Amino acid sequence: MALVFVYGTLKRGQPNHKVLLDGTNGSAAFRGHGHTAEPYPLVIAGEHNIPRLLNLPGKGHRVAGEIYAVDKQMLRFLDDFEQCPHMYQRTELSVRVLQWEGPGPAAPGALQCFVYSTATYAPEWVHLPYLDSYDSEGQHGLRYNPRENR
Repeated sequence: MALVFVYGTLKRGQPNHKVLLDGTNGSAAFRGHGHTAEPYPLVIAGEHNIPRLLNLPGKGHRVAGEIYAVDKQMLRFLDDFEQCPHMYQRTELSVRVLQWEGPGPAAPGALQCFVYSTATYAPEWVHLPYLDSYDSEGQHGLRYNPRENR
Protein backbone atom coordinates (compact mmCIF):
# COMPACT_ATOMS: atom_id res chain seq x y z
CA MET A 1 0.00 0.00 0.00
CA ALA A 2 1.10 3.54 -0.76
CA LEU A 3 -0.04 6.80 0.82
CA VAL A 4 -1.49 9.45 -1.50
CA PHE A 5 -2.31 13.02 -0.49
CA VAL A 6 -5.24 14.56 -2.41
CA TYR A 7 -5.99 18.28 -2.28
CA GLY A 8 -8.50 18.91 -5.08
CA THR A 9 -11.33 17.19 -6.93
CA LEU A 10 -10.50 13.76 -5.46
CA LYS A 11 -11.35 14.82 -1.88
CA ARG A 12 -14.59 13.70 -0.24
CA GLY A 13 -17.51 15.82 -1.41
CA GLN A 14 -15.68 16.89 -4.58
CA PRO A 15 -16.56 16.00 -8.20
CA ASN A 16 -14.02 13.21 -8.78
CA HIS A 17 -14.07 11.52 -5.37
CA LYS A 18 -16.19 8.71 -6.84
CA VAL A 19 -13.14 7.23 -8.61
CA LEU A 20 -11.55 6.47 -5.22
CA LEU A 21 -14.71 4.59 -4.21
CA ASP A 22 -14.90 2.48 -7.37
CA GLY A 23 -13.42 -0.93 -6.53
CA THR A 24 -12.81 -1.69 -10.21
CA ASN A 25 -10.04 0.97 -10.04
CA GLY A 26 -8.38 -0.70 -7.06
CA SER A 27 -8.50 -0.03 -3.34
CA ALA A 28 -8.37 3.37 -1.59
CA ALA A 29 -8.90 3.72 2.16
CA PHE A 30 -9.28 7.14 3.80
CA ARG A 31 -6.66 7.54 6.51
CA GLY A 32 -6.92 11.13 7.63
CA HIS A 33 -6.63 14.86 7.15
CA GLY A 34 -3.38 16.74 6.80
CA HIS A 35 -1.59 19.59 5.13
CA THR A 36 1.67 19.90 3.26
CA ALA A 37 4.58 20.35 5.66
CA GLU A 38 5.97 23.06 3.38
CA PRO A 39 4.00 25.81 1.66
CA TYR A 40 3.06 25.24 -1.99
CA PRO A 41 1.06 27.35 -4.43
CA LEU A 42 -2.38 25.82 -4.97
CA VAL A 43 -4.10 27.61 -7.85
CA ILE A 44 -7.19 27.14 -9.99
CA ALA A 45 -6.05 27.34 -13.59
CA GLY A 46 -6.73 26.47 -17.19
CA GLU A 47 -9.89 26.51 -19.24
CA HIS A 48 -11.59 23.90 -17.03
CA ASN A 49 -10.75 25.59 -13.68
CA ILE A 50 -8.70 22.66 -12.42
CA PRO A 51 -6.98 22.87 -9.01
CA ARG A 52 -3.23 22.55 -9.47
CA LEU A 53 -0.48 22.28 -6.91
CA LEU A 54 2.53 23.98 -8.48
CA ASN A 55 5.79 22.21 -7.66
CA LEU A 56 7.32 25.31 -6.06
CA PRO A 57 8.03 24.36 -2.43
CA GLY A 58 8.36 27.33 -0.11
CA LYS A 59 5.79 29.51 -1.93
CA GLY A 60 2.10 29.78 -1.16
CA HIS A 61 0.41 28.07 1.80
CA ARG A 62 0.46 24.79 3.62
CA VAL A 63 -2.22 23.07 1.54
CA ALA A 64 -4.98 21.09 3.27
CA GLY A 65 -6.07 17.72 1.96
CA GLU A 66 -6.81 14.08 2.65
CA ILE A 67 -4.55 11.06 2.98
CA TYR A 68 -5.48 7.71 1.40
CA ALA A 69 -3.81 4.30 1.52
CA VAL A 70 -4.04 2.89 -2.01
CA ASP A 71 -3.01 -0.40 -3.59
CA LYS A 72 -0.85 -0.72 -6.72
CA GLN A 73 -3.89 -1.00 -8.99
CA MET A 74 -5.37 2.27 -7.68
CA LEU A 75 -2.00 4.00 -7.94
CA ARG A 76 -1.75 2.96 -11.60
CA PHE A 77 -5.34 4.12 -12.14
CA LEU A 78 -4.58 7.50 -10.52
CA ASP A 79 -1.49 7.91 -12.71
CA ASP A 80 -3.73 7.47 -15.77
CA PHE A 81 -6.53 9.60 -14.32
CA GLU A 82 -4.13 12.45 -13.54
CA GLN A 83 -2.49 12.07 -16.97
CA CYS A 84 0.86 11.45 -15.32
CA PRO A 85 3.50 12.43 -16.37
CA HIS A 86 2.10 14.88 -18.96
CA MET A 87 -0.41 16.96 -16.98
CA TYR A 88 0.71 16.07 -13.46
CA GLN A 89 3.79 14.44 -12.01
CA ARG A 90 3.60 12.02 -9.10
CA THR A 91 6.20 12.96 -6.51
CA GLU A 92 6.63 12.44 -2.79
CA LEU A 93 6.32 15.20 -0.25
CA SER A 94 6.02 15.53 3.49
CA VAL A 95 2.48 15.83 4.86
CA ARG A 96 1.71 16.83 8.44
CA VAL A 97 -1.07 14.65 9.85
CA LEU A 98 -3.84 16.64 11.56
CA GLN A 99 -6.34 13.85 12.17
CA TRP A 100 -5.81 10.12 11.63
CA GLU A 101 -8.31 7.28 11.21
CA GLY A 102 -7.49 3.61 11.10
CA PRO A 103 -4.14 1.89 11.56
CA GLY A 104 -0.94 3.90 11.51
CA PRO A 105 0.49 6.83 13.42
CA ALA A 106 -1.14 7.38 16.80
CA ALA A 107 -0.21 11.05 17.08
CA PRO A 108 0.06 13.90 14.58
CA GLY A 109 3.35 13.84 12.72
CA ALA A 110 4.80 13.99 9.25
CA LEU A 111 4.40 11.27 6.62
CA GLN A 112 5.82 10.89 3.14
CA CYS A 113 2.93 10.75 0.65
CA PHE A 114 2.62 10.70 -3.10
CA VAL A 115 1.03 13.82 -4.55
CA TYR A 116 0.11 14.86 -8.08
CA SER A 117 1.64 18.27 -8.74
CA THR A 118 2.24 20.42 -11.78
CA ALA A 119 5.86 21.02 -12.75
CA THR A 120 5.09 22.43 -16.21
CA TYR A 121 2.64 25.32 -16.34
CA ALA A 122 1.94 28.68 -17.92
CA PRO A 123 4.13 31.40 -16.34
CA GLU A 124 1.07 33.47 -15.38
CA TRP A 125 -0.20 30.69 -13.09
CA VAL A 126 2.42 31.72 -10.51
CA HIS A 127 0.56 35.03 -10.19
CA LEU A 128 -2.91 33.53 -9.62
CA PRO A 129 -4.38 33.63 -6.10
CA TYR A 130 -2.91 30.93 -3.84
CA LEU A 131 -5.40 28.81 -1.89
CA ASP A 132 -4.78 26.84 1.29
CA SER A 133 -7.74 24.55 0.61
CA TYR A 134 -9.82 23.66 -2.45
CA ASP A 135 -13.58 23.31 -2.75
CA SER A 136 -15.17 23.14 -6.20
CA GLU A 137 -18.07 25.20 -4.84
CA GLY A 138 -15.80 27.66 -2.98
CA GLN A 139 -15.97 31.43 -2.84
CA HIS A 140 -13.42 31.67 -5.64
CA GLY A 141 -16.33 31.56 -8.13
CA LEU A 142 -14.38 29.40 -10.61
CA ARG A 143 -16.68 26.53 -11.50
CA TYR A 144 -14.86 23.25 -12.16
CA ASN A 145 -15.76 21.76 -15.53
CA PRO A 146 -16.12 17.98 -15.02
CA ARG A 147 -14.38 15.61 -17.43
CA GLU A 148 -17.66 14.27 -18.75
CA ASN A 149 -18.57 17.80 -19.98
CA ARG A 150 -15.32 18.47 -21.86
